[in-house]
Amino acid sequence: MTEDLASLVGRELAAPAPEIATRFGAALADGAEGVAAVLFYGSALRTGDREGVLDFYVLTNAPPTGVRGLASRALWPDVSYRELIDPDGVLRAKVATMTLAQFRRAAGGAGLDTTVWTRFVQPSALVWCDGPESRVAVAAAVAEAVKTAAGFALALGPASGAPLDFWRALFRETYAAEFRVERQGRADTLLAVDPGRYDAILPAAWRASGIVVEVSGEGVLAASVTAAERKRRVRAWRLRRALGRPLNIARLIKAAFTFEGAARYAAWKIERHTGVAVAVTPWRERHPILAGPGVLWRVWRSRG
Repeated sequence: MTEDLASLVGRELAAPAPEIATRFGAALADGAEGVAAVLFYGSALRTGDREGVLDFYVLTNAPPTGVRGLASRALWPDVSYRELIDPDGVLRAKVATMTLAQFRRAAGGAGLDTTVWTRFVQPSALVWCDGPESRVAVAAAVAEAVKTAAGFALALGPASGAPLDFWRALFRETYAAEFRVERQGRADTLLAVDPGRYDAILPAAWRASGIVVEVSGEGVLAASVTAAERKRRVRAWRLRRALGRPLNIARLIKAAFTFEGAARYAAWKIERHTGVAVAVTPWRERHPILAGPGVLWRVWRSRG
């Protein structure tokens, strides 16, 4: 019997995550007020690798107060870099923070953003939540993210084909729309990790959206939608593609002034890639943009 979308998503979110992720997720929840849930995603979900940067979404019940709250309402998420020391050394994480309500709307495709539903059509784990109500809300939002992504895959993919053909078409377009620098073939690499998952989740998402799925004996899928409906989805995608880069550039500009822990993150990246240790002074911590040219000059001289 084919598993429905809610069951697929619920099972995936509830699956055991690497211990480093559950520990870090609990620390993130403990270090902030009003956290509803913490989601973990990215390659370390599968590998448990602690050497790189872990990826988390922290979902809150309300936005921050004051000026920062105004910025968070207009251009979410807030991005920060965090570190956690454990018996084996330093764990590092990049953390995106937004409200659970914002996450639900973005996952459902409201607005022009593509970043939430493209990330959460990929595997993720719910590593912390404040109770059953938030758990149900997060699972419903992630299911909406899968449905949104599958809907655009329908528009961008072939008239009929294997599930991976639809997902390749989607990921190639979304990488381009988001102003992300990705290696050629990144979509194939991502899908190759667990192709069976993506084979199962596409027809489940279409059915959950009320779309009739036609399946041939060779595993070829076709979504039974009218030509008008397909054109509507294509137009919706073209609008997001046209405005995706400006939206993400605006987020980068915001992050340049609000990225919490930017100096420590930059220092770690520089040492990791060049071998040159950069001291994070209080001034550099407070003014990472102003400190940047001087740091780069010192790195260049050290390598010279």
